[in-house]
Amino acid sequence: MVSEVPGESARILASLKLILRSRSITYAELGRRVRLSEASVKRIFSRATVTLHRLAQMCEAAEVSIQEVARLAGGPDSDRAELLTLDQEKALASDPKLFACFYLLANGRAGGEIAAEIGADDRSVRRWMVRLQALGLIRLRSRLRAYTLTSAAIAWRANGPVRQMYERQVRNEFLRSSFAAQLEALHFRSAELSEASCRVYLRKLGRLATEFRELADLDRSVPSAQKRSVACLLAMRPWVFSMFESLGEGRQPRRIQRGPPAGVNPNTLP
Repeated sequence: MVSEVPGESARILASLKLILRSRSITYAELGRRVRLSEASVKRIFSRATVTLHRLAQMCEAAEVSIQEVARLAGGPDSDRAELLTLDQEKALASDPKLFACFYLLANGRAGGEIAAEIGADDRSVRRWMVRLQALGLIRLRSRLRAYTLTSAAIAWRANGPVRQMYERQVRNEFLRSSFAAQLEALHFRSAELSEASCRVYLRKLGRLATEFRELADLDRSVPSAQKRSVACLLAMRPWVFSMFESLGEGRQPRRIQRGPPAGVNPNTLP
């Protein structure tokens, strides 16, 4: 078996399932690639039991390494930080090129690619990488390569240096779209919900943000020619459309809770 640690096989298989879903590989297709019936594949995932040999076969069929699946299964307790220190954020916010270098490194780019992307020479890229290593964000390797010590998708501090510097610009640029092109989507819903339902939905948004981070970390090793920069905005708050409020002018307004439900700390940006 993969592991004698309770729950470890389940976490590894759950991570592999996430990878299969992100790559549109069905149980039937996976079974065809590893010469198993769809029912047998379903049993492996439902029972959370698999041999190392079979896991290696399934990972190969999904074009991912066992190491990458295991790292993804590590979740928030893995060695890559999702939050930066205040000093690290200050340094990135104060130097756009250093920030761009860090973003590209965190997403798996090598120094040569970064030089071409930013329009800089190798000496400048090495200088930025040395600075990032001093900040504790990367570990330098040979040939302008580095091991990033953070997640690919950072959760920036609320009211922190990066969001203070760029949040308004990011929101304006990101929402300036019809969201109708390929790989784009916009879902807006408005209704009256109880506080309990609000809490449930906020937890779901949190899980979606975590899944985005996991996929970004997984795709770090994908060649840059096979991926693109993508942003996802997850937001929810108590809100009434101003047009509706104007219709009730002159009436005693119904009290509407403007802040988040008690104990909830919503994130306006991923």
